[in-house]
Amino acid sequence: MTRINLVQLPPKYQKQILQQLDEKPKKVNKYSAKKITIDGHTFDSKREAEYYQELKMRKRAGEIKDFELQPEFTLQEAFKKNGRRYRAIKYRADFKVIFPDGRIEIVDVKGYSTKVFAIKRKLFEYRYPELTLKIVK
Repeated sequence: MTRINLVQLPPKYQKQILQQLDEKPKKVNKYSAKKITIDGHTFDSKREAEYYQELKMRKRAGEIKDFELQPEFTLQEAFKKNGRRYRAIKYRADFKVIFPDGRIEIVDVKGYSTKVFAIKRKLFEYRYPELTLKIVK
């Protein structure tokens, strides 16, 4: 096999090789989910985007009063111990759904449940007993 120097190639091929070297490899989601953008909102999966479309239809039909995207909940506040600072533990759900009767439902669209999510779910259930956490698969 013969090695060739870039300058030995015609300009057309030099340009192609340099472009390929500049390209960054596409990031692959560890759960094989593909991000989708709808109405300017980027969703982590196709299923999450479909659920968003469903919520829009339910709102138009009057089934729900309103909904929010990615509400954040503090599961444990930040604190200091022995001179070390610990950050707060937060949970970001996919949707917060508000019903006409005032009931609030927190929705998380999951294709795969992790151990971290199982712990955060327990903390959420303890910290926010008035809210319902619904998992959509």
